[in-house]
Amino acid sequence: MPTVAELSAPFANFMLGPRRGPDVCARCFDLTDGFGHCSACARNWRFLEAMVPISYSVSDGQMHHALASYKRLVGVSARRLTLGLAAVLWRHLASHEGCLARVAGVDAFSVVTTVPSSSPDRDVDHRLRELAGLVTPLNGRYERVLRRSAAPAASHQLCVDKYAPLRDLTGQTVLLIDDTWTRGANAQSAAAALKAAGAEAVGAVVIGRYVNRSWRHNERHLRDLAQPFDWQRCALCADPVGAG
Repeated sequence: MPTVAELSAPFANFMLGPRRGPDVCARCFDLTDGFGHCSACARNWRFLEAMVPISYSVSDGQMHHALASYKRLVGVSARRLTLGLAAVLWRHLASHEGCLARVAGVDAFSVVTTVPSSSPDRDVDHRLRELAGLVTPLNGRYERVLRRSAAPAASHQLCVDKYAPLRDLTGQTVLLIDDTWTRGANAQSAAAALKAAGAEAVGAVVIGRYVNRSWRHNERHLRDLAQPFDWQRCALCADPVGAG
């Protein structure tokens, strides 16, 4: 049986670890070309205490395709991708869940859950829940506590009624998992539902933070990121780009 290190190793060949810097959104690590926050976070950052992306998911890159394909494919190919991405999440959380808790201002996360699908039909058998269920560092804390509601919601827009809680979360601290962050609308909508259910604090970890390679100076910024991928440093504990 392959180990977590063996399953995650192929992904490290194309992963790019986000780093803080003058051209990076301080909240979601989008590339901003000199602004402190991206436009989406400036409008919608109300419900998350902190978020951390494990890697950038660059347009038309291998991580971008892996994150799209693990939900679209079936059979052996889908299983292989799901196991590999679960190993990436496992390896990150084993070393850096505490970094996210620290930035979120909590000692630890008592509940772990996933962002539901934005489609009610796909939410019934959402592949992300299968992925999270494979990750041992979640230590039995993982459960489904949100469902897609019947409320209409525009794509890529925050909607506080998009998801409905399945139980009371009063006083709980919640680690919210998503596979991809583009503008953060789904994760922010899920965090809103968690807070409405009584959650004290919500921190999010996403496997891939989408970046458009062709926008402005993104290509140059991406070339400046350290490689090979460093499992010992996350976006929250690594030195900013250009430090030292």
